[in-house]
Amino acid sequence: MQYIGLAGQIRKNNFNSVLLLIAFPALLLVMCYAILFFTGDRNSDQTNQYFLQIIPFVLAGVGTWFLIAWAGHSAFIRLSTGAKSLERKENKRVYNLLENICISQGMKMPKLNIIEDDSLNAFASGINDNSYSISLSNGVINKLNDEELEGVLAHELTHIRNRDVRLLIISIIFVGIFSFLAELAFRGLRFTGGRKSDRDSKGSGAIILIVIAITAVAYLISILLRFGISRNREYLADAGAAEITKNPYALASALRKISGDPMIEAVESRDVAQLFIDNPKPSIHKSASWDNLFATHPPIEKRIALLEQFV
Repeated sequence: MQYIGLAGQIRKNNFNSVLLLIAFPALLLVMCYAILFFTGDRNSDQTNQYFLQIIPFVLAGVGTWFLIAWAGHSAFIRLSTGAKSLERKENKRVYNLLENICISQGMKMPKLNIIEDDSLNAFASGINDNSYSISLSNGVINKLNDEELEGVLAHELTHIRNRDVRLLIISIIFVGIFSFLAELAFRGLRFTGGRKSDRDSKGSGAIILIVIAITAVAYLISILLRFGISRNREYLADAGAAEITKNPYALASALRKISGDPMIEAVESRDVAQLFIDNPKPSIHKSASWDNLFATHPPIEKRIALLEQFV
């Protein structure tokens, strides 16, 4: 895949960020309208009236959730991955490699974190110069040579430079909202099912089933929206790293090593897993076509093949 250039990719990701900020709240409002319509008398006028009344509360709730998640995303990601700050004196080799790349690209050096895990993986995160960071596992530091590690660092710096990380943070926050609502609806069904003595249990159960169906569809659409705008980010970051280091074969070699052991034990969240250079919790059915459709990363074999053909 041909790298489209820094300015072009930044414009594209900024535009996609705006689309996300519009599309996800719009999807949430559509979901709320559908719930009101199908759980009520299915009267359009009445549904419109109720819908207009709840819009301010829905938007206020989503805005509050988003602001809290936006402000605390760094702490959440550190807790989810077990990443800890890595000081210069603790590993001058990594610092020197990253600093040299940043100087050559005129970039501010992001913070460095380490994940105490012998598996091989890395990721970038943050929303601005003050919060950008690159996290590396013990394994990726100790098992890659300098050229391979430089390729990995350049890959993560490209994510930062292209604003990929900000785009992913936005998608993680909004998909998390739909996931929470779907889980809440499912728990409501379990609660209703336990009240067998209530006369209205059947009616309540039917309403909850409708809510579950609507929230599940909205959650699925939110995932598709996320995949639709970020599917090629790893290819573009690979190409950007090759452009920075002038050594695509080193990154290809690093990816080959990483693909052999990307499992990071501390990572529980599937949303956070999409930040990594290779999914740290690979699917059991990795070759299944359905699973590939919803994969957060393109097949690493294809990425390696493209790098080895890089001109």
